Amino acid sequence: MKSQVRGGTRWKRFAVVMVPSVAATAAIGVGLAQGALAASFAISGQEFKVSTDKLEGTEFVQYGSIAKGKKLDGTPFAAPVAVSGFDTAKITNMCQSVVTPVPGLGDITLRLEAGTEGASNPDKRVDAKELYLDVSYLEADAEFKQIDIGVAAGSLPKYKEGQGIQPNTQANENGFGQRADSVTLTKVKQKAWATTAATFKLPDLNLSLHRGTAKECFQG
Repeated sequence: MKSQVRGGTRWKRFAVVMVPSVAATAAIGVGLAQGALAASFAISGQEFKVSTDKLEGTEFVQYGSIAKGKKLDGTPFAAPVAVSGFDTAKITNMCQSVVTPVPGLGDITLRLEAGTEGASNPDKRVDAKELYLDVSYLEADAEFKQIDIGVAAGSLPKYKEGQGIQPNTQANENGFGQRADSVTLTKVKQKAWATTAATFKLPDLNLSLHRGTAKECFQG
């Protein structure tokens, strides 16, 4: 199944992503080094897919928000997302892909890989700091340490004192949130609208373009 350019809100998917068993969203993407300004840019009208073998994160938080932007035809859209934040994240074998329809050429998949040797060499893992992810779908195995579920989003640690709600983010401070001292995610598959990080180090970065959708990070 190829990536869809869409503007509709899928509330069932939003609810699923916020369920604790999968809410520890380990979305890993190519960050836009915006740090605290994560919510200040217009979101692309294309979801991207991310997979990884393992993510080890500290100071995890999550809350609901809205991603806004424009589809490829220029029409506005808004989509509900689960925003996941990590103070630090170490990522093994990261893959990111996005499919774009190109007139005259059909679907073109941009695929990015990094940290492919992270399992055998910890220094080769992707390294992110102050990482935030706007997630619409997640599959993963998750293990939390010292988790609090049902925290009011506005009472999460403030930004720079931990990973709280980002400045300029559309989030209800009285809405559902959760936090944990640390989380380990394995066998991750996710779809996201945006990723931001203060720093993002990508060892052995490899970027390639492919016709069709066969080279997406995962199918479905």
